[in-house]
Amino acid sequence: KLIFIFAHQIMVLTTRNSDYIGAIAGVLCIIHCIITPLLFLINAELATKQTLFALQLIGYVFLIISFFAVYRSALNTTNNTVKFLFFLIWGSLLFLILNESFGAFHIPETFTFISAFSLSALHIYNLKYCQCKDETCCTND
Repeated sequence: KLIFIFAHQIMVLTTRNSDYIGAIAGVLCIIHCIITPLLFLINAELATKQTLFALQLIGYVFLIISFFAVYRSALNTTNNTVKFLFFLIWGSLLFLILNESFGAFHIPETFTFISAFSLSALHIYNLKYCQCKDETCCTND
């Protein structure tokens, strides 16, 4: 039940601020990805199963937030290329984070950084195309 409440709150929040929230979530994701290995280098005792699980959970929270931001931004953008890129980049980020969790392929974490940065940059770029003052000015029918 808590997950549904959390998802509803994110959806309400992203309705009008999807590009801002998406850009912020992407930047926080990058910071999370950079700081995590540094913490383990500084103190190897932090690398317990519980800590690793909690850090992976944070990655999934970023994915959930970014999905709602991508979804709302894609609904409101007037640029079909941007809409396509939102889902393409988010899908690649999903793949990379799931791959990191399950270790199916050896993919450098640089690709995760690039995907998160690209998604943040795309949200910022999208702000140029959809500066609505109400909820209907730039929705695609």
